[in-house]
Amino acid sequence: MTNQVNHHKVVLVGDGSVGSSYAFAMMQQQVADELVIVDIAQDHIQGDALDLEDVQPLTAPLDVHAGTYADASDADLVILTAGVPRKPGESRLDLVNKNLKILQSIIKPVMDSGFDGIFIVAANPVDVLTAATQKLSGLPRNRVIGSGTSLDTSRWQVALAKKFNADLRTVNAFILGEHGDSEFAAYEAATIAGKPLLTVAKEAGVTQAELDDMEQATRVKGGSIIKLKGATFYGVATSLMRLSRAVLHNENVVLPIGAPVDGQYGLHDMYIGTPALINATGVAEVLEVPLSAAEQAKMVKSADALQAVLNDALN
Repeated sequence: MTNQVNHHKVVLVGDGSVGSSYAFAMMQQQVADELVIVDIAQDHIQGDALDLEDVQPLTAPLDVHAGTYADASDADLVILTAGVPRKPGESRLDLVNKNLKILQSIIKPVMDSGFDGIFIVAANPVDVLTAATQKLSGLPRNRVIGSGTSLDTSRWQVALAKKFNADLRTVNAFILGEHGDSEFAAYEAATIAGKPLLTVAKEAGVTQAELDDMEQATRVKGGSIIKLKGATFYGVATSLMRLSRAVLHNENVVLPIGAPVDGQYGLHDMYIGTPALINATGVAEVLEVPLSAAEQAKMVKSADALQAVLNDALN
């Protein structure tokens, strides 16, 4: 079966709340042909695979089963969600030392298996761990993708659609920078139904201060959810599924991700949140959103914060 033409195989490493939600999201659409779940909790992944396979008659066929790192040898994608979750009051950057050690224990056996596909990273702090994944694996930078600000962008779009009573499908707006405290909204380039966001806001009598409050609420929404229910997982899991589909189906679609910048925004040799063109090669092109001078300064500030943490972690 694994040798059939266009057989799409995905290995999920980490079957916690995000990982299992990702697996469930993958079962809802015919994105892949085989999904292998890897985790240190062996009984859990066996049970999860048995539970998930019962979804198939109601959705689409997907061979889902528990496995090991050796299964990555012929995988198209390895999805990394394994890591210590963020606690209430803890920033994503606080997690770096804990999760970098976990990451190191994963990348080596995956690469030793002969893996030659694409990594998609969601463990936090995701921008730092995405860069570390690329350095530890030695894969080309376009074949390591971070979930980046995909979830933050979804949250921002939801907030805008609610505020302006707009169809979500007409909201074109991005959160850029770190997936975390220094992220920011790109106001200048944002549109709703093809009209500039700032124009829509002015016509609706919504002030910049109100927009800024919405932006801040978006920035801390993850923490708010964690306080209420202990974790966030549906949004990022669905973002990962969407990224997986773009790669496996060679969609050539623009998505917000943690992207390997090489000159965009004046930044180099790091991963940071920005839209990119995604297809079977991974990151086909990193796109640069037009920014105001103030927004460009925010991007540089966010990049500086990430770079400092990455340098400390890798040293």
